[in-house]
Amino acid sequence: MTTLVAHFDGRVLVPEKPVALPTGCLLEVRVTPLEPAQGGERPLAKLAALARQFPANPNSPGDLAAEHDHYLYGTPKKA
Repeated sequence: MTTLVAHFDGRVLVPEKPVALPTGCLLEVRVTPLEPAQGGERPLAKLAALARQFPANPNSPGDLAAEHDHYLYGTPKKA
């Protein structure tokens, strides 16, 4: 018996580490949700909390995300 730790990406289960099983191997899978580690905030939640610590730059252009190539590389604006 092999125990795997995996995460669900919305469509498939993705193992956290490489798995030594033959391709096409038929498996019985039992799912037991794991609790996050004590005090362990999810990485994206940590990043969002960190971003909230910094104020928005009032001088940044409103189309920064849509026109990032223009601002990074000087390409012509799309709109």
